[in-house]
Amino acid sequence: MSEWLLIAGDFTPLGGMDRANHALAMYLSGCPDTRVDLVSHRVWPDLATQSAVHVHAVRRPLGSHLLGAPLLAAAGRRRARRHRPAHVIANGGNAMTGDVNWVHYLHAAHRPQARGLRRRLQGELTHAYDLRNERRAITGARLVLCNSERTAADVRDRLRVEPSRTRVVYYGSDAAGFPLVSSVERAALKKELGWSADRPAALFVGALGDRRKGFDRLFDAWQRLCREPSWDVDLVVAGTGSELGQWRRRATELGIADRLRFLGFRTDISRVIGASDVMVHPARYEAYGLGVHEAICRGLPAIVSAAAGIAERYPASLRDLLIADVENAQEIAERIHAWRSDPASTEARIRPLSELLRARTWGDMGREIERVVTA
Repeated sequence: MSEWLLIAGDFTPLGGMDRANHALAMYLSGCPDTRVDLVSHRVWPDLATQSAVHVHAVRRPLGSHLLGAPLLAAAGRRRARRHRPAHVIANGGNAMTGDVNWVHYLHAAHRPQARGLRRRLQGELTHAYDLRNERRAITGARLVLCNSERTAADVRDRLRVEPSRTRVVYYGSDAAGFPLVSSVERAALKKELGWSADRPAALFVGALGDRRKGFDRLFDAWQRLCREPSWDVDLVVAGTGSELGQWRRRATELGIADRLRFLGFRTDISRVIGASDVMVHPARYEAYGLGVHEAICRGLPAIVSAAAGIAERYPASLRDLLIADVENAQEIAERIHAWRSDPASTEARIRPLSELLRARTWGDMGREIERVVTA
């Protein structure tokens, strides 16, 4: 029997690294004569009920990462030492096991920019904790899986990990959940969601608890665009966080509240993407960018930071969609303006990349990880 131990905070289909963790565990659970042990705070029911899966739940006191992380790491180490499974994969600093580390996000590559004294101090404390444990776990791993070349370069440059110990494995896609959207479907989804049928929608997806996703610069760019009498695009924001109320108030104060729609947290993100016309993602740090990946799968042009991991998958023909300087609101506005000048052409140019991303399934990712780990 092949035995796998996966250690991660969450195994859910809700997006980002949690989605990738869920997909890998689901793939392994379907392999013949395989046992999959999951040490985690949360495991989605569809995965937990698989016959090959054995869940070892770990508390997350008060919903706090800082309080839950040490408990997760200790539980993961105990499981690995006592049962000695053939293969152990831990996320980042979640546990130091000496086997495989899967890096979805590198704390050494980005320092959070929380606002407010309490949140800033909490962020600094959490960052210091994550940084210390991440360094120990990743430098002590025999193999480091990275979700992009950008992440692999950060692991090598910032943690001094030998290139021979790193492997890049791109995420997969759910082609059924994020299919190519037609103009007819887009119009129907706009109607279902109560959006204007005759106004294009630009979409931002990301947490509003800090400035990593770059919404502050997008907001500045949107102010500039809304000064133009002819500007006919609305900005839709899917995400929540401690700064959500602040951004709503600022939009009202500046008289552009009718040009922004704050949706809060959404579980129907595929529908929201399908109703949109373009995505804008000026992230200051993005190891990969699964949200952008899924938007492209639906055929949506995505204007994204050139430093994001997903950007390395853009061919030369799409370089005009990459933001060179995410701190430059004028450049962000110009990129959006360029898209609006010829949206049909941009949508047609994104189509080959959309097909490429949809062709690689989550199962393909799982098989590649299995092959790399067992080689």
